[in-house]
Amino acid sequence: MQFIDQAEIQVAAGKGGDGIVAFRREKYVPAGGPAGGNGGWGGSVIFTAVENLQTLLDFRYNHRFQAENGGRGGPNNRTGANGKDLIVEVPCGTVIYNAETDEIIGDLTEPGQTLPVAAGGKGGLGNKYFLSNRNRAPEYALPGLDGEEKLLRLELKLLAEVGIIGLPNAGKSTLISALSAARPKIADYPFTTLIPNLGVVRKPTGDGTVFADIPGLISGASDGAGLGHDFLRHIERTRVLLHLIDVTSEDVVADYHTIQQELEAYGRGLAERPQIIALNKIDAVYLEEAELKDLATQLNHLSHCPVFLVSAVAGIGLEPMLQEVWRSLDELSASMELVMSNE
Repeated sequence: MQFIDQAEIQVAAGKGGDGIVAFRREKYVPAGGPAGGNGGWGGSVIFTAVENLQTLLDFRYNHRFQAENGGRGGPNNRTGANGKDLIVEVPCGTVIYNAETDEIIGDLTEPGQTLPVAAGGKGGLGNKYFLSNRNRAPEYALPGLDGEEKLLRLELKLLAEVGIIGLPNAGKSTLISALSAARPKIADYPFTTLIPNLGVVRKPTGDGTVFADIPGLISGASDGAGLGHDFLRHIERTRVLLHLIDVTSEDVVADYHTIQQELEAYGRGLAERPQIIALNKIDAVYLEEAELKDLATQLNHLSHCPVFLVSAVAGIGLEPMLQEVWRSLDELSASMELVMSNE
């Protein structure tokens, strides 16, 4: 399935039905008077978040969404039928923008959450409405009003608690496949991962936590270089960043700084997000254990973040790293509960 996380569409609510001009024409009822009914309301366009969608692919080929028009009023004061609302399903995590003003209309994060984006037009008034002492037989009615029409931009931001970040070939896909049932493409060349991958990692309590493997960032990613610019948005919602660094690199510290600079340049609080650093591929480097520990200590002093020595392929050091992830998430949850209790 093709992963599409941005789309621009046009939505149009239904037009209200026209009111009509009609008079009672019944036997034995002389001068029956006006009896033209009002038009029905036009249908609205409503977005709803669903769990079974993971991409905005449907919006690549269908760019216009039109709700049903309201029905025309009828004789004998019958009101026209209301137009049927158009329900548009989107993945959880979809942000809806007004494409012309760049204003956020809504953010759908929970399954079943709904958002009306275009209101249907009001039905026109029939001539019955205009009956008065001065005008006993009005011969005019009003047309229905047009429904709202908007140009929208949709952006999908994955809902994951832990984002795995790092340079290309740091071993992110291997790590998520080792921790979860996700099976992303893995190969020995840069940019193997072309789309974000999600995997559910089980806590000791049995609860599932969603990890997102974000395609490799490179220097200049925040300005559009490589693939990072397209996917940095997907870690905006994460609570903890798991920063994976290839310990076989020529300059591990420089690799750390490259990612940090891109997070700072992108903004939106990513650089301040809690991080856990994992020096990966320790089974493939010709360094003594003491040298590896010295390198971890150096990064710890530099970043003020916990640093772990791991091998995603061999499964070395993953459990202590996960324990720190769970601890960080629990600490963030406790802090949030404290803030909410004080409000």
